[in-house]
Amino acid sequence: MKKVNILLILLILIFISFFLFYKEGSLPVNKNNQVSKIFIIKQGEPLDIIVNNLSNEGFIRNKIIFYLIVKQLGIERKIQAGDFRLSANMSAVEVAKNLTHGTLDVWVTLIEGTRKEEMAQIISKNLDIPEIEFIKLANEGYLFPDTYLVPKTATAETVLLIIKNNFKNKFSEELQIQAKNKKLSEKQVLILASLVEREARQQSSREKVAGIILKRYLADWPLQIDATVQYVLGYQPNEKSWWKKNLTEDDLKIDSAYNTYKNKGLPPEPISNPSLSSIKAVINADENTPYWYYLTDKNGIMRYAVTLEDHQVNINKYLQ
Repeated sequence: MKKVNILLILLILIFISFFLFYKEGSLPVNKNNQVSKIFIIKQGEPLDIIVNNLSNEGFIRNKIIFYLIVKQLGIERKIQAGDFRLSANMSAVEVAKNLTHGTLDVWVTLIEGTRKEEMAQIISKNLDIPEIEFIKLANEGYLFPDTYLVPKTATAETVLLIIKNNFKNKFSEELQIQAKNKKLSEKQVLILASLVEREARQQSSREKVAGIILKRYLADWPLQIDATVQYVLGYQPNEKSWWKKNLTEDDLKIDSAYNTYKNKGLPPEPISNPSLSSIKAVINADENTPYWYYLTDKNGIMRYAVTLEDHQVNINKYLQ
């Protein structure tokens, strides 16, 4: 009987201890602190990282208790990415619930190799900005692909300013100097990079493709790049895409300054918004490459050729 009583007393003590531990851990870190700060949750950030960051920034007393509260409330999957205004005078429950709504900003991901109309669709979907308004103000090629934290109330001008500042930061002074040493202007780099982005979707092939395109450009050869014709053709309702999949002979004859089958030199403007990888590929490209031709086979592998005859062999072998 004594053993039962002792065990019961121990259980009660454990329960009381846990209750006090739980209650203490769920209290505000500092109930007298009225100052609020911005807390940011990145896209795809796991709960354990979020909890660690909350603890490190002084918003919760106890990581274990906060984790238990999130589980108890059943809101683990409801926590949003974005930024939140939190204060040390909030209880753990208040902090947890706050992370499920009321984000001040939203994360917007702009994809490399897309044109401004495609980016406008993404912007419009995430923010209250009409596509046509964004398209009217945006400059093709300068919309640096990245993931941005944008205020919910942002205007098209605000979004473009955020993107522009990021572009200036990524296309650094060092890269600009390297481009000048290659006798390429910023605009030329972006046009070439936009071509590379559409033509060589794999990281490993970008620099080699950039070398071939640059070599043809410097030799005053027609670039003969399908993506420039796709850009002119624009949106394809049947395919629901801005990039026509299979070009016809008539497509290649379309009258446009962007058609690199009919015109030598570069298109007048970029045809897509290139990644930093493609920009660097152009700057580091070897225009002395032995190759003049390339194609992408049915498996997405790049095939290169020195002569037109070799290129035709590759076409017959890999595309027919």
